[in-house]
Amino acid sequence: MKRLLVTGGLGFIGSYFVDLALKRGYRVVNVDKVTYAARRDLDFERRPGYEFIRADICELTHLPVGVEYIVNFAAESHVDNSIRANQDFFHSNVRGVYNLLELVRAKDETDQPVFVQISTDEVYGTVQEGSSKETDRLNPSNPYSATKAAADQLVRGWANTYGLRTIIVRSCNNYGYGQYPEKLLAKTIEFFLEGRKMTIHGDGSYRREWLYAGDNVEAILLLIQKGTVGEIYNVSSNEEHSVLEAARMVAAAMGRDPDESFDFIPNRPGQDLRYSTDCSKIRALGWRPTRTLADYLPEYVELYRRKLGL
Repeated sequence: MKRLLVTGGLGFIGSYFVDLALKRGYRVVNVDKVTYAARRDLDFERRPGYEFIRADICELTHLPVGVEYIVNFAAESHVDNSIRANQDFFHSNVRGVYNLLELVRAKDETDQPVFVQISTDEVYGTVQEGSSKETDRLNPSNPYSATKAAADQLVRGWANTYGLRTIIVRSCNNYGYGQYPEKLLAKTIEFFLEGRKMTIHGDGSYRREWLYAGDNVEAILLLIQKGTVGEIYNVSSNEEHSVLEAARMVAAAMGRDPDESFDFIPNRPGQDLRYSTDCSKIRALGWRPTRTLADYLPEYVELYRRKLGL
């Protein structure tokens, strides 16, 4: 089976992808620098076909032999953190992608892996009406989305100039067990389990599409199998809720009064009002999401209770 180099495979979405790829018989080389957000509850080291390299993608000097695809999940991803300390985001999200592209370019053309860049719907910025298509211009609103947009442009530039084979995947807002509790749903569950109120930026009316991470990585693996090199693919659920609506769904799943569960704080700078993407290209390949947020929340809460021994 194919040998994949996965970067950031101990992170949230990356770990779902590594798990799926191993289950499907792929061999996986996981490069991860093991940041604060890395998962510590994984059994990959005990599974056949798995190799681990602890490294920063900015500092890699060569690629492992026989890799057919690089799937780049490695990134700083929390918008609030990017506003406070944007240098880390430039380092990982831009410089890291540049280094990986150059390592691919340095290989003989007959041995160059396909470079799969895991991007985000946030590169499109606010979409007041309708849905963003892969051909729409990028309009990032904060340091996080700006660095991801810059990375996408690097990938396109290296493909056009040097002939690298690339695929860009722009996924919507992911959720699932294992997400670090700086993100909305995980943080909300932890706050409620601790008997605290959850903080909501502004009035919580900004809208997002919510996609189960397991469905997202199924789409990414499908693109490795059936995707067209040189293309960009949006991956989204078309399940749209405001931030407050999603948080209230967590409250309801945990038996809390949604009207007494939140503190509203000033909105953050660069807040996008709505994301929505057209994912007809990936759906034409046969992919469909299998889970909804309401369906998953009871399981999510129970997994969290077990994790905390409650």
